[in-house]
Amino acid sequence: MARAGGITNAVNVGIAVQADWENREFISHISLNVRRLFEFLLQFEATTKRKLASLNEKLDTLERRLELLEVQVGTASANPSLFST
Repeated sequence: MARAGGITNAVNVGIAVQADWENREFISHISLNVRRLFEFLLQFEATTKRKLASLNEKLDTLERRLELLEVQVGTASANPSLFST
C-alpha cells in the first residue's frame, strides 16, 4: 500500500508542476502584452506630441497672417483714397 501512495503522490506533484508551468506561461503572455501596450502608448504619445506641435506651428502662422490681413483691411478702410485711380 505504501507503493500506491507513492505513485499517487508523484502524480499529484506532476499535476502541480504542470499547473505551475501553465500559470507561468499565462503570466508570461500577460506580461508581454502589457509591455507591448506600454510601448504602443509611448509611441502614440510621441507621435501625438509631434503632430500637435506641427499643427500649433501652422496655427501660429495662420494667426499671424490673419493679423496682417486685419491691419491691411483696416488701413484700406481708413484710407480709401489709396486705392483710387
